[in-house]
Amino acid sequence: MKPIPEPFRIKMVEALRPSTREERVRWLEEAGYNLFNLRAAQVYIDLLTDSGTGAMSDRQWSAMLRGDESYAGAESFYRLAEAVEEVFGFTQFVPTHQGRAAEALLFGIMVRAGQSVPNNWHFDTTRANLETIGASAVDLPIPEARDTARDHPFKGNIDLARLEQLLEQARPGQVPLALLTVTSNGVGGQPVSLDNIAQTRALLARYGVPLFLDACRFAENAWFIHQREPDWSGKPVPEIVHAMFSLVDGFTFSAKKDGLANIGGLLGVRDKAVFERVKQRMVVIEGFPTYGGLSGRDLEAMARGLREVLDPAYLAHRVGQVCWMVEQLDQAGVPVLKPAGGHGVFLDARRFLPHIPQAQFPGQALATALFVETGVRGCEIGSVMFAKRDELTGEMRYPDLDLVRLAIPRRMYTNTQLAWVADGIVELYAQRERIRGMRIVEQAPVLRHFTARFVPA
Repeated sequence: MKPIPEPFRIKMVEALRPSTREERVRWLEEAGYNLFNLRAAQVYIDLLTDSGTGAMSDRQWSAMLRGDESYAGAESFYRLAEAVEEVFGFTQFVPTHQGRAAEALLFGIMVRAGQSVPNNWHFDTTRANLETIGASAVDLPIPEARDTARDHPFKGNIDLARLEQLLEQARPGQVPLALLTVTSNGVGGQPVSLDNIAQTRALLARYGVPLFLDACRFAENAWFIHQREPDWSGKPVPEIVHAMFSLVDGFTFSAKKDGLANIGGLLGVRDKAVFERVKQRMVVIEGFPTYGGLSGRDLEAMARGLREVLDPAYLAHRVGQVCWMVEQLDQAGVPVLKPAGGHGVFLDARRFLPHIPQAQFPGQALATALFVETGVRGCEIGSVMFAKRDELTGEMRYPDLDLVRLAIPRRMYTNTQLAWVADGIVELYAQRERIRGMRIVEQAPVLRHFTARFVPA
């Protein structure tokens, strides 16, 4: 396939500083071989995350000048409310400073210690918010999600049989809610079908369990439904979004993804009693319900971004960039997760580095090697992020996948820059036998991947 031309033109540029291999080796040693510890100025192409790192449009920047910074009842909030109702069909919501704050609000009200929350796959902060409470985050991906080489249109689907088994065996009140993450970041940005959402809703309704979306990448998920689900082929993306959200009792949302903003989030709920409790709790930890830890400028950027993200030209290019890059790597023999997800390219570190055992963190080894050789910063999503010690046996439990995510910021890098990244990965693959494993020498008890320090094994 040919890359889709950027559906925008560049009005302002930011200089990037190339570096030498020697500089990158020194910087990485000083950072404890943790890419999160690098200074941004040391990175040439930054694919660490797509969260809040994209470029806002001229219309978003101009909307920010309308920001009403009133403490209560700001007009910017009401403009955001119009967008939220238009896009999601929800009238009861609060803004938050980002998605993890929305999760903390929701779980703090609806989840207690000892309860279990099923999901197609909990990502890092969602899992941490639940485990901090003392609840269990239960991942129920379909079997196809564990096979990176298998082509399946909706690898983000939840396994309905396993979900029913969980619900059937659960004590009364043990499952306070269920989540679906769209798209599923932990398995490569893979989408969830509308049919799977509908069947999940119907199953949960039999047990009286509410369904919430972790909706960070809702528009990308809707685009995949538009492209891959026969019953919805050719339907307008806004209509698909409305269908998705009509099936759920609420949602959490990071505007740093499909809000096309640099900061912000949302929590939407249908239950009026829950909504009242959300607002009361919010005043204590986030701010007044009409600003939610954000400035009026941020509310305006989010309101505009929610509409822009549904533009089919934008989505075709956004997902098309990822698809094109995956195709280039696959054709070169690089083990990459297929099919392409919505927000990034995911390298299969275990197949890339079969000589490195999971105990030596092949994903971290690959991510650091890529930075040394190219100056490109990616993110390990594997044994560093998700491995846990079994409290009963003391043995380490490793995740099914060890991936390196190259998350592509929205409207940020050109096709030429991404082609250069792909060439660097192909060259690294040719010398993969030289890459060594890693060993942790310092780590935090929660979300260790953000601050851990490593040395070569």
